[in-house]
Amino acid sequence: QVQLVESGGGWVQPGGSLTLSCAASGTIFSMNTMGWYRQAPGKQRESVASITSRSMPNYADSVKGRFTISRDNAKNTVVLQMNSLKPADTAVYYCNVYVSSSIMGSPVPYWGQGTQVTVSS
Repeated sequence: QVQLVESGGGWVQPGGSLTLSCAASGTIFSMNTMGWYRQAPGKQRESVASITSRSMPNYADSVKGRFTISRDNAKNTVVLQMNSLKPADTAVYYCNVYVSSSIMGSPVPYWGQGTQVTVSS
């Protein structure tokens, strides 16, 4: 009933920038917390950044000062601006959105398909 489509991944040299975007579509009454996770080779999935329905952001310590998360409720979109990228940022990035499909509905988590971010020389 809800799909998340990610875009913006790719390859970049250390110190470069990438912008990830995630657009939700389907039966959406409201979006609650939105965020980004990543999973590097041999590592467990970890939270990168999140933003509440009141636009309060939260960041992992490893990306503070380098990444910026934002949301556009009119477009059902969450964006992650990544600057000063490091090889350690290499991972598959997944967006995560909590969606209510009706005024009485409870928020349900949905995941994007994942997009590869590779930072190397």
